[in-house]
Amino acid sequence: QVQFAESGGGLVQPGGSLTLSCRASGMIFSAFRMGWYRQAPDNQRELVANISGFGTTNYVDSVKGRFAISRDNPKNMLYLQMNNLKPEDTAVYYCNTSPVIVPHWGQGTQVTVSS
Repeated sequence: QVQFAESGGGLVQPGGSLTLSCRASGMIFSAFRMGWYRQAPDNQRELVANISGFGTTNYVDSVKGRFAISRDNPKNMLYLQMNNLKPEDTAVYYCNTSPVIVPHWGQGTQVTVSS
């Protein structure tokens, strides 16, 4: 069974940085484009960034120049480096394939940007 385990969230002041990690299991990780998603209260889950198995990346406009997605295929790990964080980045962050083909999600990791 495919499983995702996200970690690295926390409380940070505006302008601060965090690095999120996602460990995937039960899948041939390198074969899939992977994405980071986020869901703020009362909002739908949205794709923030994705990365192909070879490293080609895409970002939603609101995070371009601030976030960087990366992966370590041998370790089945996905990362999201987040810099210059803003209050509107506050959300629970999840990883999954992109597009989503795994129906269940991990527990996510909470990111709160507040002074």
